This record gives sequence, C-alpha cells and structure tokens, in this order.
Amino acid sequence: MTYIVNDKCIKCKLTDCVDVCPVDCFYEGKNMLVIKPDECIDCGVCEPECPVDAIKADTEPGIEQWLEVNKKYSGIWPNISERKDPPTDHEKFKNEQNKYEKYFKENL
Repeated sequence: MTYIVNDKCIKCKLTDCVDVCPVDCFYEGKNMLVIKPDECIDCGVCEPECPVDAIKADTEPGIEQWLEVNKKYSGIWPNISERKDPPTDHEKFKNEQNKYEKYFKENL
C-alpha cells in the first residue's frame, strides 16, 4: 500500500502534509502536490494532516487514475521537504469539483 494525492489538492496546495512526512516523498507541481509511491513508506501520518482530504490510500476504490498521476509527476516535478505558505486564493477552491479537468497544470 502507498498513499497518493488526488484532485482535491489542485489550487489548494496546502503543505501541512509535507511537514510531517518522515521520508520527504512529496513533489511539487504548479498547483498541486503528488507523492512518489516508491518512496512512500505507508506510515499514514500525512493523511490526517491534509485539511482538504486530498490524501488517500491506494487501496481505496476508484483511485487508480490518481496513482498514475502521482507516479508520473513525482518523476518530473521537484521534491518538496518543507512547508510553504498556501496560495492566497486557496479557500475558494476548497470544495470545488472536477478540478483536474479545469485547472491541472503539468508544469513541464
């Protein structure tokens, strides 16, 4: 098992989870974070730290797309190991649906 980040992180990009990760397996894109599944040690400390519930175990139903997104972009985006200030407008995107289709940026 591993943990992954889903589209709830897009445009919110809160980094509370990064602060508690003991293995620094988070990677930062333009408007979201991802977890590198091969580095995640399945400790689960990041999951409850996410205020928007964007971190899930890869064993949950319907998570396959997000496992692939996390695998792909954690190999491209830079590692993040310290908490940062969130985007100034993150609150207005907190409960928005279909954020991947609307706002995802590859940051390539």
